[in-house]
Amino acid sequence: MNKALRKAVIAGNWKMNKNRAEAKELIEALKPVVADAKCDVVICVPYTDLETAMAATKGSNIKVGAQNCHWAKSGAFTAEISADMLTEMGVEYVIIGHSERRQYFGESDITVNHRVRAALDAGLTVILCVGELLEQREQGITSEIVSMQTKVALGGVSAEELKRIIIAYEPVWAIGTGKTATADQANEVNHCIREVVAELYGKAAGDAITVQYGGSMNAANAEELLGKEDVDGGLIGGASLKAPDFAAIVAAASK
Repeated sequence: MNKALRKAVIAGNWKMNKNRAEAKELIEALKPVVADAKCDVVICVPYTDLETAMAATKGSNIKVGAQNCHWAKSGAFTAEISADMLTEMGVEYVIIGHSERRQYFGESDITVNHRVRAALDAGLTVILCVGELLEQREQGITSEIVSMQTKVALGGVSAEELKRIIIAYEPVWAIGTGKTATADQANEVNHCIREVVAELYGKAAGDAITVQYGGSMNAANAEELLGKEDVDGGLIGGASLKAPDFAAIVAAASK
């Protein structure tokens, strides 16, 4: 991390976990243990938990995000949620392009871009996910894949709007597998992403953008990962569902 240049952000992605009662219980456990965080703290919860999370986090330093949004304002898109629906609730963040959305639900680089556009237009801060498959890493094309995903996702995004985008590098082979990129691997790809942003928007923008790591970061490896220059936080999966583990990661980012 380099806090002199950019924000450190720890965001929990709860995925499809926790009913409303469980969500409230976890948030109440989180509030005291992250209250003194010297980084931004976000929880991205299932749609059904959003109202509960907004109420439970009121007055705390924990911000609330959703896990996706549609690109249209309204219409015949059964089971989808618009960005405006999220902002009307007071939600501030949204994850776009998570590897599980790409893998299981047909998200493409183009639809990711459309969703980014809608989220920004609605006033949300976007956590934009990019990352390569295992076979792409083995083929030595990680930088090409991640660069392309980043460039397409940011199509039409102004320099001013870029200030409301966080990029999360998520190696697909490390999501939910227990495998983690080494700290050096994470730093290398995060630096590549930063260079892409600098190419598109200038060096100052590249230096200022928060680039998280999001592949099985946990309480045990967080300090090493976050000690790297270009790792500005984490998008946390399983470890975000346990208050002590999430608090340990927040503490590591607060150093």
